[in-house]
Amino acid sequence: MTPLVFTLVTFGISIGAGVLGSLLGLGGGIIVIPALTLLLHIDIRFAIGASIVSVIATSSGAASAYVRERMTNLRVAMFLEVATTTGALTGAFIAGKIHPAWLFVIFGIIMGYSAIEMFRNRDEEHVHAVPPDRLANRLRLHDHYFDQSISKRVDYRTTRSLLGLFLMYIAGCVSGLLGIGSGALKVSAMDLAMRLPIKVSTATSNFMIGVTAAASAGVYFARGDINPFIAAPVAAGVLVGATGGSFLLGRIKNQAIRAVFVIVLLVISGQMLWKGVHQLGHSPAAKVRA
Repeated sequence: MTPLVFTLVTFGISIGAGVLGSLLGLGGGIIVIPALTLLLHIDIRFAIGASIVSVIATSSGAASAYVRERMTNLRVAMFLEVATTTGALTGAFIAGKIHPAWLFVIFGIIMGYSAIEMFRNRDEEHVHAVPPDRLANRLRLHDHYFDQSISKRVDYRTTRSLLGLFLMYIAGCVSGLLGIGSGALKVSAMDLAMRLPIKVSTATSNFMIGVTAAASAGVYFARGDINPFIAAPVAAGVLVGATGGSFLLGRIKNQAIRAVFVIVLLVISGQMLWKGVHQLGHSPAAKVRA
């Protein structure tokens, strides 16, 4: 494959990754990494480095639109970023100590988990009464947004703030370790634990993933894992896709997108797990490190 063809293919794949990432709050890395490693046979460390850059691009492209439409809860985002950035630095440090085969296995497991969470939240959510939370009251984490798909203002309350903070540290570790926005974990934590509406969780996750990725990007750059020839078309494509996808979230339902994405996640999860296990089975060095 010539450099021009590689750039165009990477750019095209990244546009699709940016659209899906902005719609679901997952970050482009969840598509970019499997595409680069499985289709274009890029070393997974360089793929993760490019993905870190793409996650920042996804956040930059989508976050501004979501903030303008008041779907992003900035107070919740700033509260949870304390934990995610700390976790991202932890994960980025650990990543340099793990054999690439184990990264495939871990990534496949995370993808499978993401698929399960997407399936569990496939139906349109309804805002219910939530248990009181003194910390959320003190920090004024409750808010509202206007849902264009139902032409109605939605008021919501935040709960279990400390549990959300703990889960965000785990999400940050996953982000730094695998080079993804770990948006599936962030959205799940806000949706299931803190009881935020799914669209608010998605928009807030898009805002947060860029900050989380930026915290670990310096570690990957210093280690030489960010190749500009790979990262540049990925970042450009994801930025274009994320900007376009951000205009769709408030206007469409999540059910159809989630149903298709669950299938994609499961297929890619199986492929990544097979490749990781295959490498472990043929790599004495991986067995020794394990």
